[in-house]
This record gives sequence, structure tokens and C-alpha cells, in this order.
Amino acid sequence: MILLFKILSKCFLVIFLTILTQLGGILYLITELVITRKTPFYRLKKILVFVLVYSLTTFFIIPNTAPLLGRIKIKDTPSITAHTLLTKICNRDYVTPDTYKVLTTVAKQLSHKYPSIKLVYLDANFPFIDGYPLFPHLSHNDGKKIDLSFIYKTTNEKLTNKKPGITGYGVFIPPPNNNNQTEYCKKKGYWQYDITRFFSLGNWNRKLILSEKATKDLLLLLSNQPMVRKIFIEPHLKQRLRISNTKIRFHGCQAVRHDDHIHIQL
Repeated sequence: MILLFKILSKCFLVIFLTILTQLGGILYLITELVITRKTPFYRLKKILVFVLVYSLTTFFIIPNTAPLLGRIKIKDTPSITAHTLLTKICNRDYVTPDTYKVLTTVAKQLSHKYPSIKLVYLDANFPFIDGYPLFPHLSHNDGKKIDLSFIYKTTNEKLTNKKPGITGYGVFIPPPNNNNQTEYCKKKGYWQYDITRFFSLGNWNRKLILSEKATKDLLLLLSNQPMVRKIFIEPHLKQRLRISNTKIRFHGCQAVRHDDHIHIQL
């Protein structure tokens, strides 16, 4: 019974690491094969070897091999950055060259308009294999999609690069009572529509307020890029920001709500 539990727990860990990072499960299996029980202090060595191998693979090997298959790692610059280091650790920061070109162009335009503000991205795509799912997203599987954060301001009207939630997801802009898309979708049976509320890992900047002007400017900069095909936000935000651009649209009840981030795709 103990042996069965150990086997099942290791299988679960492999599956979890594969879903979370794409390559973590494979690297864990390699570590299991290399570090056997006969090795002195094998548990400690197994952890250290896995961390070392994973770090080398994630930060040195993958960034140099992914471009050979059509995807590149997003680099932090003075105008673009990841919201959390976890995105980089989990290999969720890869896009096609065209997508990267759009991001860097918009980031420069945004910083020109708002010098203190960076383009902050959330989940992008894994480095390898078109069609490989990036859980929990439905469509981040070809290097052409990425989530961006809204722009917020403090209570004294100062723009900030800080975000309400730790992960960037799950802290929503409340909809008006007469345009509650979440309530409508859930009544239709789409129970998952607001599931990202469980992924915020905490609201650490509760007093931040959506900057409607700066967020609208960001959306318009994105929509002005010829290669951008679709931009998803909640209908109540499009109405609130008074945007009529047809690229900016509703994503459908089968997805999750988008009043905590912007989704773009080429």
C-alpha cells in the first residue's frame, strides 16, 4: 500500500509539473532515474539535482533552442516586464517573433505616452509544440496569444506598475448590475466562467483603482497594430471605456471572464 502511494504521488507530481511548466515532468523523471535509493542522502541530492537541472534548462537551454522551432523568450526591458517571476520559472513567457514585435512596439509607444509605465504581461505560451495546452487557458497554444495586465492608479491618481493580485489574475473590475456577463454565463451553465478568482493567490494592493484613460490608450495602441487580430475584454469594460473598435470583443461564455486582464492574439 505504501509503495502504491509512492508511485501514485510521483505520477501526480510528473503530471502536475508537465501541466505547469511543459518540461518539468520530464526533468523530474530524469532525476528519478539518475538519483537512486542507493545514493547517500538521495532525497536531498534528488531535490538539489532537480532544481539545478531545471534551472539550467529553463534559463539557459530553452531560450537558445526555442527560436529554432519558432518561439522566443520575452525579455524584460525598461518598457516591458513580467508581472511575476513565476511566469518565467514556469516557461510561460514564449511567443512567436511577430507577437514579440507587436509587444515591443506597443511597449515603446506606451512608455512614450506614459514614461513611468511598463507593458506588464501575464501568461504567454510554452516554448515548444503548437497545440500543446497552457492550462487553464483555452487558446495559448501557438505562440500567438498573450495576456496583458490593465493599468492601475493609486488613490491619489498616480499611475503605477503595481497590480492588485499576486498572479495578475482573479481580481476583477466589478460589472454594473445591468451588464453582469458573469452572472449571465453562469446561469447558462458555464460554471468555470469566474474560476480564476481562485488563482489570484491574494489581493495585495486592494486600494489600486483601474486607470480608465491609460487602459483605454493601451487597448487602442494594441488595436492599431495590423497583426493583432482579436482583443478580449469583458463587454462592460468596453462599454465603460467607450471603445468601438471591432477587434476588441467578447470572448464567449466558454472561456473565463476578462475583467482582470487583456487577452490579445495575432
